[in-house]
Amino acid sequence: MSAVEKLCKTVRSFSPAEGENKTEFPFLSILLFTEGKIDMPEPDNFYIYVVLDGSLRLHTPSGIMDFVPGQYSVSRIDIPTVGYVLTFSENDVISVLLDLDGDLAERIAKAQIEDRIMAASDNQVISSLSRLFEIMKEPIPPAFMGTQIKREIIFFSLCGSRGSQFLQRIINIKQAGKIYEINSWIKENFRDSFTVKELADKKNMSVSLFHQKFKSAVGMGPLQCQKRLRLTEARRLMLDENKNVTEASFEVGYESTSQFTRDYRKMFGLNPKEEILKLRNH
Repeated sequence: MSAVEKLCKTVRSFSPAEGENKTEFPFLSILLFTEGKIDMPEPDNFYIYVVLDGSLRLHTPSGIMDFVPGQYSVSRIDIPTVGYVLTFSENDVISVLLDLDGDLAERIAKAQIEDRIMAASDNQVISSLSRLFEIMKEPIPPAFMGTQIKREIIFFSLCGSRGSQFLQRIINIKQAGKIYEINSWIKENFRDSFTVKELADKKNMSVSLFHQKFKSAVGMGPLQCQKRLRLTEARRLMLDENKNVTEASFEVGYESTSQFTRDYRKMFGLNPKEEILKLRNH
């Protein structure tokens, strides 16, 4: 039996009900959903979302991402639809970072961790989660050990395949609170038209300074971020709601179907009809 199968069996031994199931640890929940799509409240903090059974699809600004049992997402912004979640605060992560030896934090930030170490760390995330559930069955009070294992999970996540992105997000959020407020605003209003100057004025910045800070924090310019959100949502509408190209393009804010098709091909490599057909066949 693999580590993932063992963890899945342990979790199911708690007989979780449909929906969210709280555990003895305030940062740990079991989620069981049999519906194809579930709306989840957005966590206030970072989370590790682990798939134990079935599959998970994330609709993110970077596109659609599929996860299978044993894979996990580390995020604060992109919300999954089904799975199992462990939440933790920014201070939890910083506390672990401060305890790292030597130049480990620097190597994580520069994505210089060896592949074999990243693979082993990803496996250890699953093993540590198994220990969390196991100690809940012990007669001793589990709070202290739970806190220590949570730190282990954060450590292995930093050393794992998503560690560099995870660490960069922490750094960016510490340095760019105002920018992330604007980024959240864009996510809510991406269908509307706006200029970079209008966004800069919201935070009393010059256009050049705002654009520089936004690109540094988010990894792309504000209008590029808007375009990605529009295209990803249009992709979801065509894939999940069977909207045609014209309907999807207008619904996300495009005024020209031909411009939408050009942008779509540039981002996803195929025109909308071809790409959606390919996804469905896959």
